Amino acid sequence: LPKKKLNHFKFSVGLNYPSCKEDWTGGHSNTVTPVIQIFRLDAVSRHTLHAYIAARSASPLKLFHLTGLHFGWSASKKMAPQHAPKHCQKKTIHFSISCVSLMCLHVLLLVLFSAVNAESNYTVVTQLPGFDGDLPFYLETGYVGVGESNESQMFYYFVESQRSSSVDPLMLWLTGGPGCSVLSAFFYESGPVTFDYKNYNGSLPSLQLNEYAWTQSINILYVDAPVGTGFSYSTTAENYYTNDTKSASETYEFLRKWLIDHPQYLTNQLFIGGDSYSGIPLPIVVQNIIDGNKAGLHPTMNLKGYILGNPKTDDFIDENSLVPFAHRLTLISNQLYQAAKEDCGGDVNINASNTACVQDIDYYDEMVLEINMMQVLEANCQVAAPKKRGEFPGRRSLKDEPVDFPISLLSPAYWCREYNYVLSAVWANYNIVREALHVRENTIGVWKRCNSSIAYTKTVTSSVAYHRNLSTQSLRAIVYSGDHDFSVPYIGTYNWIQSLDLTTYESWRPWFVDGQVAG
Repeated sequence: LPKKKLNHFKFSVGLNYPSCKEDWTGGHSNTVTPVIQIFRLDAVSRHTLHAYIAARSASPLKLFHLTGLHFGWSASKKMAPQHAPKHCQKKTIHFSISCVSLMCLHVLLLVLFSAVNAESNYTVVTQLPGFDGDLPFYLETGYVGVGESNESQMFYYFVESQRSSSVDPLMLWLTGGPGCSVLSAFFYESGPVTFDYKNYNGSLPSLQLNEYAWTQSINILYVDAPVGTGFSYSTTAENYYTNDTKSASETYEFLRKWLIDHPQYLTNQLFIGGDSYSGIPLPIVVQNIIDGNKAGLHPTMNLKGYILGNPKTDDFIDENSLVPFAHRLTLISNQLYQAAKEDCGGDVNINASNTACVQDIDYYDEMVLEINMMQVLEANCQVAAPKKRGEFPGRRSLKDEPVDFPISLLSPAYWCREYNYVLSAVWANYNIVREALHVRENTIGVWKRCNSSIAYTKTVTSSVAYHRNLSTQSLRAIVYSGDHDFSVPYIGTYNWIQSLDLTTYESWRPWFVDGQVAG
């Protein structure tokens, strides 16, 4: 900058694609000067910069007002980003600035370079390998940096509601494990597409629409958490070491930054959802949101509730529900159940000196050794290493599905859910898939649906206390359980819910589907 005093200073920077055919013309407010003019800015870029400045109104924008600077823009064209040319969908910024003071210039430069070096980066995905034609729904993928220096890069998939995205609820979804990729939920649970299992021929798996997708009526933000899961990665080795509270804290930071970049969803009702091991960190995330709102952290989130499916919640309660659950399903004899109940005193954390209890649990373990823990009525297919003798079911860690699983075994005489899971690893490890998802090169090696080698320390043995506190916060909560899930039996879930001493407004009753009792 020149040493002499400046009465007026103009600054411009451009990062655009000359071949982009869709020009976006900026306008300015007629009531204030100077102004910021934005031009040749694609839909995603314009939204990003505007959101960045608007979301930080508590700090740099205050200085804007003090110096008489306001921000405004108008677009001469409106086009959904997914319909813009691909080279117009990059996060590019090209604008000119007029300032009347060095103070104004200083603030603008801070905002400018913060925006250019944003903590998040995302792209609209219009096609997916394996799916025929353009996607009939809005899919966005990207990274959000969390941590002191954004060293943790958390990958996400965002699917807009196909009904009314501007008013339908927004749900952040977490997957269990810990270490399982959120693609499990995307493909096998609530997402808009799933695999065509029946016609798989050993090549790139084909995708088909999921007629039961939750995204038909809600916006879902799927995130690979914690770092080391799915496509999420860290720029430092030490940041791969994580635990329950750190994972929850990083997930909360992820959500804050994502909403800053997507302010149009701040008014949507917000729900946090997850299943399995997410039952531990998820209530902590919800509590962090409440605490952040009370502390005035930006942005304020329109939190309305949370949802959990077969959630891991309390080590003691969950593990000690396994034997009663096996008894109810007649997987063990009444004699063994009564003996274990008396000899172990309701605690399967075996004291080696209690030989009677040790013998009971060994016998129990033999009875359930070949049971499919995820669904006791389904075939137990050993895609991964089988459970070892003496390894109590409640303490089993997740297993990896091998990417090189024999294709010939994907169509056995009997159907196995585990075989379907293999397709996600086959699909996600194709280079064209990673390119379509805009996964950064050389950030991870082989993609695994569940990464059992993740450096995760389980520091929270029970999340019941969080649920007890959340039950006083005027939130809506639903906890659902599959009644044949042996990994987290419904008995334990029912017991910890009972311990909250909540008021019962409606007792158990049958519920119906097509006129028939379903439960």
